[in-house]
Amino acid sequence: MTTYIFDGSLEGLLTAIFEFYERKPGPIRLVAQSHYEPQLLGETLEVTSDEAKSKRVWDGLKKKLPPDWLLRFYKAYLSEDPETFRQLFAFACYIFDHEKGAEQNFGHPAVLAVTQMDRSVNREKHRMKAFIRFQETADGIFYAGVEPDFNVLPLISNFFKNRYADQRWIIYDLKRKYGLYYDLETVTEIQLDYAPEMKPTTPLLPENALQDKEGLYALLWNDYFKSTNIPARKNMKLHIRHVPKRYWKFLTEKR
Repeated sequence: MTTYIFDGSLEGLLTAIFEFYERKPGPIRLVAQSHYEPQLLGETLEVTSDEAKSKRVWDGLKKKLPPDWLLRFYKAYLSEDPETFRQLFAFACYIFDHEKGAEQNFGHPAVLAVTQMDRSVNREKHRMKAFIRFQETADGIFYAGVEPDFNVLPLISNFFKNRYADQRWIIYDLKRKYGLYYDLETVTEIQLDYAPEMKPTTPLLPENALQDKEGLYALLWNDYFKSTNIPARKNMKLHIRHVPKRYWKFLTEKR
């Protein structure tokens, strides 16, 4: 069995599909470079991402799939899950090898896997919309550090651009070390070269980097949260199900 090694990008994944159909090597194993472990037996092929080849594959999928399934494919890719990468490869091959409508066969393992991962990524996207808490910095930028299970920043960009259209903000993924910056006009991807305080263990900005009134806002938010919390109706099991503990360090009301 030949192992196809790609760079982990969507372009690389689509290029691997192109190479498979061009070479027709028989069964293959797809693995991202970051997860590859050399083996004594078997051949390997290092797939070089190619914009033209990946576009041909994507255009081919557009002809075979409705728009909502193309979005599912993309969201499943954002999971960054090694097994999902392999399922996406199998899904694309299944779609290309069958007539239109094959995506409705949920009995096929790849179709089912893509559908389930799409739901998981969607759930994380909605949680990010609900649980992101901004802090206003001394220079008037609203900052929020996050650590999502999946790479969902591309999926929430428009939501926050529309919701907070009148203020500059940064949403920074501490796990993947990149973020979104909105400058009142456009949203761009950024990377912070030096951010010693922005770590997963300490996601909040230090007090000396914040607006003076930020502490008051946090206090008022905490007071509001406490006033609306009825102890007699406290159900921690239900609360944790809706607000998992891994999000608590990012929430103002949990400080």
